[in-house]
Amino acid sequence: MKSKRALIMIATALLAGLVAVWFAYRWVGHMAESTTTVVVAARDVDPGMLLTEASLQTIAWPSDALPSGALTDEKKAVGRVAGTAIFKGEPILEVKLAQPGATGGLSAVLAPGKRAISIQANEIAGVAGYVHPGSRVDIMVNTREFQEKQISKIILTNILVLAAAQDDKRDQTKPKVVSTVTLEVDPQQAEIVDLARSIGTLSMVLRNPLDTAPVQTVGVTRDDVFGTLAQRAAAPVVIAAARPSTETVGVQPKARAVVKVDVSPAPAPAPVVEAVEIIRGVQKAVSNY
Repeated sequence: MKSKRALIMIATALLAGLVAVWFAYRWVGHMAESTTTVVVAARDVDPGMLLTEASLQTIAWPSDALPSGALTDEKKAVGRVAGTAIFKGEPILEVKLAQPGATGGLSAVLAPGKRAISIQANEIAGVAGYVHPGSRVDIMVNTREFQEKQISKIILTNILVLAAAQDDKRDQTKPKVVSTVTLEVDPQQAEIVDLARSIGTLSMVLRNPLDTAPVQTVGVTRDDVFGTLAQRAAAPVVIAAARPSTETVGVQPKARAVVKVDVSPAPAPAPVVEAVEIIRGVQKAVSNY
């Protein structure tokens, strides 16, 4: 009796195992049918870098969440140039690659219709070294050749920085002072920069990359900084009274009482009258003369 019960339990366990294996097989088959092989980056890829087999790998990606333009054949990605930064595990998209046949380097990351131009920079013009590849800047020129007056004016706005010196990596956070900065501009902007750097001094104004609002200014001259002669003549002259000082550091000076002085003219003195006092016995008399 006991052996029969044991056989029934063993058979039930085997049947349950077979059912579990069958469901697992169906689930694995369903998952295989709903995924697609996608090429992803095996490591971080910088703009302008040539993709190799070592920098790529393939993984299964859910078919219903497949990114548009994702490459599914690793051979189609090998030898292409990254047009923008691609991070490890990110799918290789066609829009993030340069045109087939493009060589690596800075020219591969230029947007269609754009050009690269370099300007001199220092600790002041380069915003103390905080201008990095990927930053957005406004370009300002300071020149004396404007109607024989010195003027400072923003000439270009929201310009992308491609490289600082010979470094085009965009994952930098520490300030770095460089001698040149390369900018991405269109052909007309390139002409403006070329002329401006020959007639004046160029400076960069760092801006928030999320702030894309256009900026239009009229420029600033010396009169705007110091004010015109008429404005300075009309301005009231304010003389500030010096504060009393103390020889002991940390000791507050005592408050002084304010004394009001009457500065009205004094009354004229009374006339002086000379007199002689005459005493006769007990009588006293005064005689004026």
